[in-house]
Order: sequence, then C-alpha cells, then structure tokens
Amino acid sequence: MQPIMNADEIMGMLDEVFPQIHADGRVYAIESVGPGEAVLRLSANERHLRPGGTVSGPTMMAMADFAAYVVILAHIGPQALAVTTNLNINFLRKPEQGDLLATCRLLKLGKRLAVVDCAIAGEGQDDMVAHATATYSIPPR
Repeated sequence: MQPIMNADEIMGMLDEVFPQIHADGRVYAIESVGPGEAVLRLSANERHLRPGGTVSGPTMMAMADFAAYVVILAHIGPQALAVTTNLNINFLRKPEQGDLLATCRLLKLGKRLAVVDCAIAGEGQDDMVAHATATYSIPPR
C-alpha cells in the first residue's frame, strides 16, 4: 500500500477542514508517512496531564484516533468525512514524561472500511504504553 498524500499535504488539509485539532496549540506533528504506516508525535502540555504528572488516558485515546485518521487519509486521499466506527485501547503502563509517538499501521483498507493497529510509546522507548485498534468508515469515493 503506497500513500497518496504526504505529511505536509495531510496537515494542510487538516488545518483547513479540522482546525480545532490545534485547540491546545500545535501539539500534534506527523513524523512520517510510509507504505501502510504513519507515525504521529504528541508533545503533551499541562492540559494533557493527569494527577501524578502522567499523560492522561483520554489524551492517549485521542492521539490513537487522530493517528488512525492520518494513516487512512495518507492512503485514501483528502476524505474529511472518514469517521471512526470503533476504537479500542489498552493502557499498558504509565508513560514517562516527554513526547509520545503513535505508530499506526493499516491492517485492512477496503472500499468502505479501514482497520488500523496503533502502538503508542514514549520517544526512544521500546515498550508500548498503550495499544489501540480502530475501524473507520470511508465515504463513497
């Protein structure tokens, strides 16, 4: 599966059709887009932390959902109305302070549905802090 949009094209589209993604400032960055895969960075700020100084579960869930959207858009093109139909996440361990990276891979890309696997880990860390799967509905092209 070869991507048809690069990171700059995806972010440009999102800036236009989904500007609220930056409501907390520009905390997300698309690190890379490749065949069947995308990597998203979250630079968490105070709003993303829970008591104890760790990145909150809802923040990691939103990150997984956004990263899934990015890898799907990279491979289907600018389809703003692709929507999440299912998202499942397992929180595996407390993230260390610092940026988180979500590596999402397309497991299936059909005409109407896409299924994505997403591993979230701290930058430079091998152990995942969360693992998610997502299914998206793709509008008719």
